[in-house]
Amino acid sequence: MARQRNKDPLAAKLRQPKEINGIPEGFQRPPADLKPFLDLLSEKHVYIAHIDNQPAEFKRKIFAVPVLMNLAVSILFLWRVWYIAPWYLKLLASVLDLPNELTLNIYDMEWNELLMEIARRTFTFALDFMLSMFLWPWPVEFFLKLPGGNPVMWRYNIGFRDREIIVRRSRSWDRALGDVVKDLNSRGLLNMHVGTATSPVLLNEKTGYLLINAEWELDWNAMVDATSLLDQKLVKFLSFDTVVLVFHEEYGWLCVELDKAETVNADERTKQKNIFAFRDALRSLDKEDLFYRWIELVQYESSRPGGFTAERQIQAAEQIRELFKTENVDFDELWLESVGTDTKMGL
Repeated sequence: MARQRNKDPLAAKLRQPKEINGIPEGFQRPPADLKPFLDLLSEKHVYIAHIDNQPAEFKRKIFAVPVLMNLAVSILFLWRVWYIAPWYLKLLASVLDLPNELTLNIYDMEWNELLMEIARRTFTFALDFMLSMFLWPWPVEFFLKLPGGNPVMWRYNIGFRDREIIVRRSRSWDRALGDVVKDLNSRGLLNMHVGTATSPVLLNEKTGYLLINAEWELDWNAMVDATSLLDQKLVKFLSFDTVVLVFHEEYGWLCVELDKAETVNADERTKQKNIFAFRDALRSLDKEDLFYRWIELVQYESSRPGGFTAERQIQAAEQIRELFKTENVDFDELWLESVGTDTKMGL
């Protein structure tokens, strides 16, 4: 269902956005190869796709936690059913006028006995109600939920990979969105949620499963579909590199320009992405310790009295190159390969 546009023609005219090649300012056309993926998405929601570069072994350990937790809940619940089911059957039989040890003859009971039995049964009903309503849905949604997919189905289909496509879907806050192109309030709401959710620090420090929060949920089916399209070579990996997708009834699917939506400026975002890309390159060489030694050296030099002057920057650069050389790593070459820019242009 398409988002409702502002019905006030005067307001629409006042807010008519600037267009560049037929695309409203602040947005872009999605990569062309994403079309088969976009056809599978709901127009009601906002989506964020990005590439999760955390090691497969780390993802396996993170995923093991909810698996074990939900297995424990399932075992606890099944044990409770096995333990309490006969009690409920006897209670039902008593209601059907089939006397048994649970049948109460209130005329032969003392008030304190009657009140204690009522309290005991009330507690049992309340406990089982709480377990059924609030605890049992966890393993059901984790292992069995079908309409939107589930975590187990996702992992069963894609396994654990060093590079995975993560797709997040907006929660109920997207119902407040109007025309994100022409309505400034809707644009602001969108940018607020998107800017926080696409922070380079957040995306590089947390694996996809840990990004579930009150504003965003993982779209299990979309992640399976995206991975399937990738395996069939129908889409490119880089097309999913931090892309925010929103549907507009006039323009169709649009990508939000992150530099205009985020809370940090474009230069800061680029620097953060470059640093994390370099870290991932060192990690692939099993040299991640070099990354932290590099950071420590830069932090030490920049915190010295007098500031991080041009002369100290040159000295620090030489120390960094020597540090990497002792580990048989060419700093400049690795930076160029992982980031795509020459170190002479600045880090």
